Amino acid sequence: MSLVNLNFLKEEAIQLLIQIINTPSISKKEKKVSVLIENYLSKYGFHIQRKYNNIWTESTNYATKKENIRTILLNSHHDTIKPGKNWKTDPFTAIKKEDQLIGLGSNDAGASVVSLIATFIYLSSFSVLPYRLVLSITAEEEISGSLGVQSILPELGFVDLGIIGEPTKMQVAIAEKGLIVLDCIAKGKTGHSAKNTGINAIYIATKDIEYLRNFQFDRKSKILGLPTLTVTKIKGGIQHNVIPDFCSFVIDIRTNELYSNEELIEIIQKNICSKTIPRSSHLNYSFLDKNHPIVLKSKSIGIKTYGSTTLSDQSLMPFPTIKMGVGDSKRSHTPNEYVLISEIIDGIDIYIRLLKDFQF
Repeated sequence: MSLVNLNFLKEEAIQLLIQIINTPSISKKEKKVSVLIENYLSKYGFHIQRKYNNIWTESTNYATKKENIRTILLNSHHDTIKPGKNWKTDPFTAIKKEDQLIGLGSNDAGASVVSLIATFIYLSSFSVLPYRLVLSITAEEEISGSLGVQSILPELGFVDLGIIGEPTKMQVAIAEKGLIVLDCIAKGKTGHSAKNTGINAIYIATKDIEYLRNFQFDRKSKILGLPTLTVTKIKGGIQHNVIPDFCSFVIDIRTNELYSNEELIEIIQKNICSKTIPRSSHLNYSFLDKNHPIVLKSKSIGIKTYGSTTLSDQSLMPFPTIKMGVGDSKRSHTPNEYVLISEIIDGIDIYIRLLKDFQF
């Protein structure tokens, strides 16, 4: 492949994002958009591999004779949440309004998808790269589904560094909080409310919730801060005149690197009366050493680094990663989601500056 015209790739990236927005890709229903992206990449001669609704490919221009060739993975997701009810436009129809491109998935994470694709195509057209470059566009990120990126990680071979495309304003998240979800159950005993007999499970649950409201972990990360704990759902009672014998609630915990998930769960279990059942405890924090070459390269070209409180597919990857992408996470999952076309153009340039002469 001869060197591809970068300005042409940028124009194609905008058109590809419009097509992606116009192709509904709610989690678990991403087949059509995956085929769209596959066909686009195939046009450039790449051999595309597929598993479920995940697709991936790799460059062939690395120094094959070099021993211990390193691998960089470029990854983002093509699935979206379901649109809310407050959209002023059709969420599945891209609207171009001056510099804005409006539509579901435009910001999260379509802009990163097309920017990484353009970057991959451009770098793959170099005569040689000092590393193996892999591109994967994957499914079910929004629901942390089992048929998403984790289903293809064994297929990709050893990865030395992952760059995860999520809206970060092209800043580099060198750490990301993990997630634990706990289902909690308070059990009481039924009785007649007029006689105030029985044991009220709601009172047990609310006592626990009040304790959790004021609870604070004590190990503070320099970059991720303290773990946070929030009660996000509660349900109890069957009718007005029956003392409830059952009340359930849900705890959302965002973790840092100073606790294991098992330790955090044990702390909660020891301090509340309600029974706690881990619903999800496999989504780990991500943390990259500040002296890693990709962090040093980022700083050398003026890119800011930070710790992220939001979760991504980083949490499923057992190798060094950064999170870096086009757009602003504040726009994600909001009505009339949008990205700026200028952000995509700049994002492609920044990705290329970061990677074109990168050395491990």
